[in-house]
Amino acid sequence: MKFYFSTKHIPQLTHLSLTDRLAAIQTAQRKLTGPEKLLLNVLKLMVVIPIFVFIIQVSTNWLAIVWALLTTLLFPLIIKPVHLGLCVKYISHIHTQGD
Repeated sequence: MKFYFSTKHIPQLTHLSLTDRLAAIQTAQRKLTGPEKLLLNVLKLMVVIPIFVFIIQVSTNWLAIVWALLTTLLFPLIIKPVHLGLCVKYISHIHTQGD
């Protein structure tokens, strides 16, 4: 699986406008299989749960708020490339159907 950090970098979508790229991603997301959705949701949980753990620890350790903010910044850096990587194979099907 190849990872993409932006929809601009997906070869099938380079010629489309931003709204068309987002629509194609949304359509591809609906076609994800159960295990792919499960993988994506488990990955999201693995990033979100530590954020809440750090927030709970703020009452005893003020440095935990910094770690919570850093973990929050990691969310799009980890989730978006995996999400786009999973959707790419379905984008090619959408693109060929549209032509």
